Amino acid sequence: MRLPRLYPILDTETLANSGVGVEVAAAAFLEGGAGILQFRHKGHWSREVFAVAQGVARLCREAGAQLVINDRADFAMLLDAGLHLGQHDLAPRDARKLVGPDTIIGHSSHNRDQLCAAGGEPVNYVALGPIFNTSSKQNPDPVVGVEELHLCRALLDKPLVAIGGITRHNAADVLRAGADSLAVISGLLPEIATARSIRERMEEWQRLVRAV
Repeated sequence: MRLPRLYPILDTETLANSGVGVEVAAAAFLEGGAGILQFRHKGHWSREVFAVAQGVARLCREAGAQLVINDRADFAMLLDAGLHLGQHDLAPRDARKLVGPDTIIGHSSHNRDQLCAAGGEPVNYVALGPIFNTSSKQNPDPVVGVEELHLCRALLDKPLVAIGGITRHNAADVLRAGADSLAVISGLLPEIATARSIRERMEEWQRLVRAV
């Protein structure tokens, strides 16, 4: 598969801390040109959370964008979305049995060994990170760094998504190191997050990644 160069992640906790609704942010990302969105919710999936995810799924369908659900194969199936799995989630081979052959599956890795193992799984892309220090994850894994990302690129024949601490200031270095796509959370949210400011920030990122 060919991933968009920018992979916005809708992290519900980060968005709540920024005072902006998930659907508002999703709509702004899509208006700014996003071709893929990941819905990331690390807490309990209540009916209210599922209703928000349904709203995001509707926005993605209307925009012709791919929705990916973090961690949860069951909700990915209910929403007809892709699935992103972490190291402690359902094994990709088992998830593939549930979601079928056509669903996009991504898999997180945090070092060279995990990346090589993920490359042998029935997944469509592999994420590697954190590339830099990040505040979007509790107890993050050790920083990978740009040089290690470059070395890992040669070990993988699938699309590679870089994640963790990626900003407008270091994004070009990460792309030049071999990342196919940049997963970004906090870097897409202005200090004052509104629908307009998020869309404008998204458009700024789009210009940035197209220039590399």
